[in-house]
Amino acid sequence: MKLLRVDDTVAAITATGGRDLRLDLFRGLALWLIFVDHLPPNVLSWFSIRNYGFSDATEIFIFISGYTAAFVYGRAMFDRGFVVATARIWRRAWQIYVAHVFLFAIYLAEISYVAAHFENPLYAEEMNILDFLKQPDVTIIQALLLKFRPVNMDVLPLYIVLLVFFPPILWLLERRADLALGVSVALYAVTWELELYLPAYPDGAWYFNPYAWQFLFVFGAWCALGGAARMAPLLVSPITRTLAALYLLAALAVTLTWHFPHLGGWIPRAVEMWMYPINKTDLDVLRFVHFLALAVLTVYFVRKDWVGLASRWLRPAILCGQHSLEIFCLGVFLAFAGHFLMAEMAGGAGLHFIISIIGILIMTAAAWLITWYKDMEGKGGSRARGADADLAGGGI
Repeated sequence: MKLLRVDDTVAAITATGGRDLRLDLFRGLALWLIFVDHLPPNVLSWFSIRNYGFSDATEIFIFISGYTAAFVYGRAMFDRGFVVATARIWRRAWQIYVAHVFLFAIYLAEISYVAAHFENPLYAEEMNILDFLKQPDVTIIQALLLKFRPVNMDVLPLYIVLLVFFPPILWLLERRADLALGVSVALYAVTWELELYLPAYPDGAWYFNPYAWQFLFVFGAWCALGGAARMAPLLVSPITRTLAALYLLAALAVTLTWHFPHLGGWIPRAVEMWMYPINKTDLDVLRFVHFLALAVLTVYFVRKDWVGLASRWLRPAILCGQHSLEIFCLGVFLAFAGHFLMAEMAGGAGLHFIISIIGILIMTAAAWLITWYKDMEGKGGSRARGADADLAGGGI
C-alpha cells in the first residue's frame, strides 16, 4: 500500500500487488509461540521469546493486528467513507465474536469430558470452569458478555473490544495521525494512574486490559498509516540499533534470574523495587519497550524483499499467519489436549517435545487445508482477493 500525505492527511489510497509476507510470517510464529506457551513447560518452551525478555508473542500479535487492520480498513475508510468502513470493521468484530462463542462451547465440552471421564476435577479447576459447572445458566450469560473466560481464552475478547472502538480512531489516524496516537498514549497513562479496568466474572478484571493494550494496537495502526515511514531514519540509525541490542541484553540478564534464582544477587535492590512487578495485564512499559527493541532489530535484518520469505521452510508459519483466526482457535483446543496428554502420560522431555511438535504440525496442516480449499473455491479472482484481504487484515 502506498501512503500519501495530502493537506496533512495520511491516507491509504492505492494498493500495490502482493502483501508484506513478514506480517504473515511473524503472526504465524506468534501463533505457534502462543500454543507452546499454553502447554506445560517442555523442551520447545525454551524457544519462546518470553524466556529471554519481558515481552512475548502477545505483543507481536496485537501490534500486527493493529497494523493490518489499519492497512486494510484504512483504505476502505478513505475510498468509501466512515460508515462503510465502520460496517466492515464491525462485521469482522462480529465474526470474531461468533468464533469466540463457538470456541468457548467446544473448549468447555473438551475440558468437561476429560474431567468427568478421567474423574479428575482438577482439570476443571485449573482451566477455570468450576463456576460454569456450578451455575451454567449464569455463567453462559457472562461468557456471552465476554466477562467469563476459561484459561487461554483472553485474546479474542480483547481483539473484539479493540475492533469495536477502532472506527473513530482510524478516522482520526487518517487526518491527524500523531493526535490519534497521543490520545491513545493519554488513555494508557490514565489507565495506570486511575487503575481503569473491565470487570471479569465471577471476580477480578480482564487478564488483558483493553484500556492499556489499545496503545499497542493503535501504535501498530499508526505505523501502518505513515508512522513507520516517518520513523525510518531513526530506525536505521546505528545508535538506535545499539540501544535496542543493549536493552535486549539487559532484559535477558533479568529474565535469567527468574530461571536461575542464585543470579538474583547481581541485580541491585533499588532496581528490583523500581522494576517489579512487570505487569502484563496493563502492558507494562518495560514490556512495550522490549517489543520495540525486538521490532527495531527485526525490521533491520528482515527486509520486505528478504529472499528467505520465499523459503519453503518458512511457508508453514506464513500459511498459519494468513489464516490466523482459525489457527488461533485450533491452537487453544490443541493446547488443552496437549496439557492433558502431558499430565496423563508417563513420559519425559522427549514425549513433551513430540506432543508440542505434533500440535504445530496439525496447525500447519489445517492452514494448508484452508488455503487449498479457498483455491479450489476459486478465490483467485480480484473480488475474492479483496474479501480475503479483509479477513486477513483483521489481524486475528
